[in-house]
Amino acid sequence: MMELTNCPNCDSIFVKNKFRDVCDKCWKEEEKAYETVYQFMRKRENRAATMNQVVEATGVEEELILKFIKAGRLQLTQFPNLGYPCDKCGAIIRTGKICDKCTEELRKDLQVHASEEERRREIERREKQGTYFAVDEKFRKR
Repeated sequence: MMELTNCPNCDSIFVKNKFRDVCDKCWKEEEKAYETVYQFMRKRENRAATMNQVVEATGVEEELILKFIKAGRLQLTQFPNLGYPCDKCGAIIRTGKICDKCTEELRKDLQVHASEEERRREIERREKQGTYFAVDEKFRKR
């Protein structure tokens, strides 16, 4: 869906869509930067470059290179020393949105939550049973 918004880079007004999140002028600058990075990384001797080496050699900001990686324009399978930060802790990763450590931590938190929820349901079930037995006993005595 298209919406009118300000460019996050230059603050000019443009129509945002699912393909572009910056104005036309900034998009052209990003395309030039992408070509610079891609041409640098295409060379066999540069494929093992780290993020800092790419930034130094091309002059392109790290955030923009990360944007290219997240958009899938730079494939990490071809560049073994590149990565992007985990959304939770910032550790460098190559796949997914969060690192293995954060994934395991999240999994443990979910297991704890599930067991607490099960325990709460069991307590509620026992309370209901106790209440029903008390009612049943009152009616039986009459």
